[in-house]
Amino acid sequence: MTVWEALAVFAAGGAAGAINVVVGSGTLITFPVLLATGLPPVTANVSNTLGLVPGSLSGAIGYRRELAGQRDRVLRFAATALAGGLLGAALLLVLPSEAFDAIVPALIAVALVLVVLQPRLAAALRARRERNGTTARTDGGALLLTGLFFASVYGGYFGAAQGVIYLSLMGLLLSDDLQRLNAVKNVLTLLVNAVAALFFLFAAHFDWLAVVLIATGSALGGLIGARIGRRLPPAVLRGVIVVVGLAAITQLLLD
Repeated sequence: MTVWEALAVFAAGGAAGAINVVVGSGTLITFPVLLATGLPPVTANVSNTLGLVPGSLSGAIGYRRELAGQRDRVLRFAATALAGGLLGAALLLVLPSEAFDAIVPALIAVALVLVVLQPRLAAALRARRERNGTTARTDGGALLLTGLFFASVYGGYFGAAQGVIYLSLMGLLLSDDLQRLNAVKNVLTLLVNAVAALFFLFAAHFDWLAVVLIATGSALGGLIGARIGRRLPPAVLRGVIVVVGLAAITQLLLD
């Protein structure tokens, strides 16, 4: 890796760390840069996952105020995220990349539709509960846990726009502020990246220089992203999610 390539990887790590905290999809920045340095796809993916862990950690810390009062919710979702992330990491070493290529753009598109329609869908669900005299479940029920599990499997496998999928699921099935849900998303992303990284340490090849460069950049980017993301009004944050998600779909289809 040349000096210029190293600087590019570091910068990509910083940008990915920031965008992952605000929305997600940072992998779509770092992964192509790693491929451009000559790393094989699986090695690049593994190195990327390892390197993004510090960025996820700094982002989760940056959102610690929004996590207040959500301890039980986070603990309930944590086991699901860890199990899904570990399975996804194992699938990366077993399945061909084409296994996910066809479904990922469609998956992100559905998630974006849910993000856009979330206010109306949530209002309709509230009205229905009022008519039936029922109350909303604070944990989202089995449907949310199932969705989070499969999103975590995908996150352990590749992870581009994983945050968009998390936010769309929680935004639809949980009655809470979008910034608080974003804080939960950052914790779940951290757990998935961490368990996948731990698995890769013992089961896959990776490039230590790439890992260190992305880790350093993503840690700084995560702190910056948390400062920016926490100040965005819900409507603006929702708009950012849609823009990033559309960019992710476009890049995946072009690739």
